[in-house]
Amino acid sequence: MTIRTIVAATDADIQDALRVRVEVFVEEQQISRELEFDGLDDECIHFVSYDEEQPIAAGRLRLIESTGKVQRICVLSNYRGKKIGNEIMYLIHKTAKEKGLNQLVLHAQESAILFYEKLGYEISSEIFFEAGIPHAEMKLNLN
Repeated sequence: MTIRTIVAATDADIQDALRVRVEVFVEEQQISRELEFDGLDDECIHFVSYDEEQPIAAGRLRLIESTGKVQRICVLSNYRGKKIGNEIMYLIHKTAKEKGLNQLVLHAQESAILFYEKLGYEISSEIFFEAGIPHAEMKLNLN
């Protein structure tokens, strides 16, 4: 297993990220395509991890003034528990700092809260439902 994580630089890279999102969110978690594809992909920075040439994880970062919104973090089921999510998040953090962002915000599925806490995120809301799934808002200061 040779894993590499990149900032998506080509349309093909972005399509790879979108394929992972469909497999995880639409097929596995039964989130509708309409909710998954919210029309904001064109204004985001996309990230994708590969095992050799196979896309296996993805995420995106939306810049909103000095804050970044981390979204659509996903890893294919047979690659979970192998620190690939960490690699995506480290690259997102590095990119956010390079862009001069002060803070990152995300909506974590309840099952992923511990993952984000281990990366330094803190819960900043009560549990709420998004796409029928319990979430909490979490924040990370980059300064």
